[in-house]
Amino acid sequence: MLKTATKPGRVPPPQPPGPACTTADHAHRPIRKPVVNEVSLDRAARIFRAVGDVSRLRILALLSQGEACVTEIAAATQEELSTISQRLRILRSEHLVVRRRQGKHINYALSDQHIVEMVFNALAHASETPASPTALLDPDEEP
Repeated sequence: MLKTATKPGRVPPPQPPGPACTTADHAHRPIRKPVVNEVSLDRAARIFRAVGDVSRLRILALLSQGEACVTEIAAATQEELSTISQRLRILRSEHLVVRRRQGKHINYALSDQHIVEMVFNALAHASETPASPTALLDPDEEP
């Protein structure tokens, strides 16, 4: 371990830990195989990119209350119609929202229950108190 010079009364910076384990430590475990294919992983990454914008997530949260036309969404978010239309285009391209024509209005809604649950789960998770790093450890394991 390297020693670093510190001024009196100062705590030296923590040293990076050594390797936590080796492959031999896990020889008793079966070899893990991917649980999803590459196409699904790519699609999920595109979905997360689309949802990863605060303004688009705000629209999804709004639509989780029920369908709305572009004018209603623009009024609720206090943004321009063209801006909302562009955001909806991105959400539609990832199949997160669907549209339905009703007379001269085009109403948007979340595409299915999976999207509703994803939005609610993301927002619920975001409002949780962060867990401590040791909260996930097995109670019989030493930290």
